[in-house]
Amino acid sequence: MMASEPQALDRRHADRVGALIRTLSAGADERCLSEFSFTNLWLFRREHRYRFTDGPWPHISGFTYDGAHHAMPLFALDQAPAEVVDQLLRQHDCLYPVPLAQAQRLDPLRYAHTASRDDADYLYPADHFRHYRGALLNKKRNLMKQLLRHHRVQAVPYGPAWHGAARAVLDGWMHDKGKPAGSADELPCREALADTGALGLEGFGYTVSGEPGGFVLAEALQPGVYAMRYAKSRDRFKGLAQYMFHHFCTERAEVQWLNFEQDLGLPNFRQTKQSYQPQALLDKCRVVVAR
Repeated sequence: MMASEPQALDRRHADRVGALIRTLSAGADERCLSEFSFTNLWLFRREHRYRFTDGPWPHISGFTYDGAHHAMPLFALDQAPAEVVDQLLRQHDCLYPVPLAQAQRLDPLRYAHTASRDDADYLYPADHFRHYRGALLNKKRNLMKQLLRHHRVQAVPYGPAWHGAARAVLDGWMHDKGKPAGSADELPCREALADTGALGLEGFGYTVSGEPGGFVLAEALQPGVYAMRYAKSRDRFKGLAQYMFHHFCTERAEVQWLNFEQDLGLPNFRQTKQSYQPQALLDKCRVVVAR
């Protein structure tokens, strides 16, 4: 089987790419990286200019946020002939994202790997959000209690009936944060809200004293392991974000781990994600030719 010509990543690739990712990430459990999902790749296809090359050594090509031209192998690197890996590296600046365990199995005399703190996924036990136990999470618990003391919060499973309300929440969130139209993750989020069923996303919409206040959309990466793809709440409802995470984990008893993805090196993102006390940061390695 010859390699195909690279094609702009499209929904028609969902079955093939999804199957490759499931095979590649089998057994990764909670350490599965948040990018190992066709849904995530498709939603951010424009930002990263993703292209899919099929064949015996299939891969996704794209550009990282800092401009590196990378290939995401959809096969186990350590099981590929060295000439295949070398060819990919001749065509790209690096291979990324590669799980640390897989990068460490490569020949260190031939390949080197690095990982940026900005790229690392934040991993939390779901019980952090179910209980907010301990001094470090006490503030989260108190914010949630204050919200419930002053407001009636209702949650409904997210579906088409909540689409309009969710769009209003997103508009309000963009205004609260002072974000211009089209910035942040607005367009991918709107696409996700419009087609959750086909994209394998699930979550809840939340009204606060009768007003749409927030929503969460998550995706199962592995059994019991969910990536929190979108969590938006209006600033004026203090404690709603904490409540949404608590409610999602409480309602979904099968959830054992939440992955909050990376912080992109943004100080506010980092501070917020760190405040929930991650159990681990999952490195995403860039593999290059050893110098």
